[in-house]
Amino acid sequence: MEKKYINRPIYTERIRPFIGKQLIKVLTGQRRTGKSYILLQIIDVIRDLNPEAHIIYIDKELVAFSTLTDSESLYSYVMTHLSDGKENYLFIDEVQEIKEFQIAIRSLLNENRCDIYCTGSNAKILSGELSTHLSGRYIEIHIHSLSYREFLDFNQLMPSEQSLNQYLTFGGMPYIHHLSLNDKEVVYEYLRNVYSSILLKDVVARESIRNVAFLESLVSYLIDNTGSLFSSQNISKFLKSQHINIPTQTILNYLRALCNSFFIYKVQRAEVNGLKIFEIGEKYYFEDLGIRNAIRPSAYRMDIGKWMENVIYIDLLRHGYKVYVGKNETKEIDFIAEKGSTKLFIQVAYLLYDENTVQREFGGLMEIANHYPKYVITMDRMSNGENYQGIKQLYLGDFLLAEDKERL
Repeated sequence: MEKKYINRPIYTERIRPFIGKQLIKVLTGQRRTGKSYILLQIIDVIRDLNPEAHIIYIDKELVAFSTLTDSESLYSYVMTHLSDGKENYLFIDEVQEIKEFQIAIRSLLNENRCDIYCTGSNAKILSGELSTHLSGRYIEIHIHSLSYREFLDFNQLMPSEQSLNQYLTFGGMPYIHHLSLNDKEVVYEYLRNVYSSILLKDVVARESIRNVAFLESLVSYLIDNTGSLFSSQNISKFLKSQHINIPTQTILNYLRALCNSFFIYKVQRAEVNGLKIFEIGEKYYFEDLGIRNAIRPSAYRMDIGKWMENVIYIDLLRHGYKVYVGKNETKEIDFIAEKGSTKLFIQVAYLLYDENTVQREFGGLMEIANHYPKYVITMDRMSNGENYQGIKQLYLGDFLLAEDKERL
């Protein structure tokens, strides 16, 4: 537990109000996004608040805890490590590795034995295990890969065109700050290893995937079509053209498995007015752009638009927005972001080369008749902050660094 870390207050401050409350705090997110280190930061916050706090820490990736395989062994371990007369805090890292863990933590919660925190790398712990047994008695804090601001802090960089391009290239997996960003192959090799771990541990093993070769082909297809509207039927047609015959339901199951591991996110389409959700046609984005790029490296100019959309989408999630692909009568809006009573409408473009490009990117937003903020986000610093008929053009780096997206 004695590890050095770089603070990520965006998460510890979200968790702080729930410390000591009779709710299980569940940190979810893709493997290697830093959930374990967030637990360590929470422990330090608790010790600052209560120096006499008694900490029980279980890390299911360590051999020392290999005997904790089911609810009974988990419950027995915790009960024998409680400290009488002190406030007890239980931390379980990668809780989904313990069979029927929810039975043990439900009992510990009901008995008021300890304040409980756990991490998980698969959405099924919320959609299945926890929701069935502990509905309304837990909160989820989703941990994403590093934001652009965190990427700068971790790598001791200043905001610049170069650092933004590095972020778009290497993504935000926290560990890469230990590597040299000047050696792309070293960073990519690490990221490919993370990808293999996610695929094998959180997708193939967890979801009982049989056709691993097809799963990898599906990931490649998603990389090539990042930010493109498609459906499982479209994928099936494409595969048939390649003489690969895979049932549509299998494709849906594999997509769901990838989403469950938080490796990708499904973004549905919605009407600009009224947010009617369309059942057909969606987009997929990756949790970490660096892993995506490491799997299938490509030319900067070929993929820059997809990279921009991907980092903007994850950044909106990181700030607590629900995000949809917007659909007008004749045009598509890249993102509608909704949080409480607020909405943002966002169009993404690499550069606004000419008047036709300006009309295309601003045109869909101009048709939206409401008072909510509307942005066209580009890589053009020269026009940063300029307004075009009430729509603001923003430089990507400034948008990513802004804490308040509604008042740019």
